[in-house]
Amino acid sequence: MRVAPPGTATVPADPDCVALVEIELCGELIIAASAAAGERLSADRIDEVLRVAAERAVEDR
Repeated sequence: MRVAPPGTATVPADPDCVALVEIELCGELIIAASAAAGERLSADRIDEVLRVAAERAVEDR
């Protein structure tokens, strides 16, 4: 799994907003895990759920 270095993520600075985004992402991971056929999510699937590739595409523009 790839994670953006500190300070490069496009997350609002308000702690409440950050917490809500984190909760939403955790929820999406839980949903993906419950729908997965195997015991674990692959690193690629986690990146897909967390939209890592989409964030990188935006950063590369």
